Amino acid sequence: MKRALSVILALCMVLALCACGQQAAPESSATEPSADYVPVTVENYGRTITIEKMPEKVVTAGPNCTEVFCALGLADKVVGNSCDNHSRGPLDIWAADYETIPELTYGYPTIEAVVSSGCDFLYAIDWVFEGDFTVEALEKYGITVFVCEATDYEGVWKEIRELGEIFGVSAAADAFVTSEQARLDAVTKAIEGKDVLKVFVYDSDTGNGVYTCGGPNIETQFIASAGGVNIFADVDDAWFGASYEEILAANPDVIIVHDYEEASFEDNVAAMKADALLSQLDAVKNERFVKLSLESALPGSRTAYSVEAIAQGMFPDAF
Repeated sequence: MKRALSVILALCMVLALCACGQQAAPESSATEPSADYVPVTVENYGRTITIEKMPEKVVTAGPNCTEVFCALGLADKVVGNSCDNHSRGPLDIWAADYETIPELTYGYPTIEAVVSSGCDFLYAIDWVFEGDFTVEALEKYGITVFVCEATDYEGVWKEIRELGEIFGVSAAADAFVTSEQARLDAVTKAIEGKDVLKVFVYDSDTGNGVYTCGGPNIETQFIASAGGVNIFADVDDAWFGASYEEILAANPDVIIVHDYEEASFEDNVAAMKADALLSQLDAVKNERFVKLSLESALPGSRTAYSVEAIAQGMFPDAF
């Protein structure tokens, strides 16, 4: 009896396995590798790189880079992200996708972490490349490195469209860029006729000055699109330390204050009010501050959002 029962059970298992094998396989997504993948060649970070097949596992370094993948519907490709210490959290529109992505490192990525993730593609903000964390070192492990290096809108649109091409979502990339451009045009119309305001960006205190942004920094273009002018737009450095005296001499109308874990908006404002020189600024006396999370000052998917936030802070009556 036991032997007969065993035979019956075995036959049932075989039939079940056969039935499973006959079930239709899930449809492949548009971004899965296929035999007809067309190699994509791009100019990036001073290099010409060619992607021969669809990347399978992506690591992002920089909250702005992670949000770009969410904006393009590619969050499921990302196996790890880094640099959330520079983030106040994703925008609501991408929060659900963002939160499904595992955290690789809270701060800057490391060679060990990126390689051990098993990724074949890294999308990283340019300032994470320092010390032994270099493009060349990562490429030795067969990882394609795509650097977020845009300093203006055209650079942002180029990177987003190239990522769209690489991952087979060109239509989504084009639609996103078109939407961003339309929102920028709407800001231009809203502030038409407004006087241009002098703007200073307060990132963090350096001890004898303030870390701020210069001309070759996309935030300077954000400010211009929002109806202002960066008081240090003529400085040929993306980031640099400005002296208190230089800031006082320029006497900005508005101060954009970055907000992130290591230099919160509240702490930065308190530091300005307590400083003997900065407290003399008209913007400080009148509390003309615009709060901007650090990732909103970076190139990526927040171009329109950042310009809108700055413009609304400078010209609240226009919105």
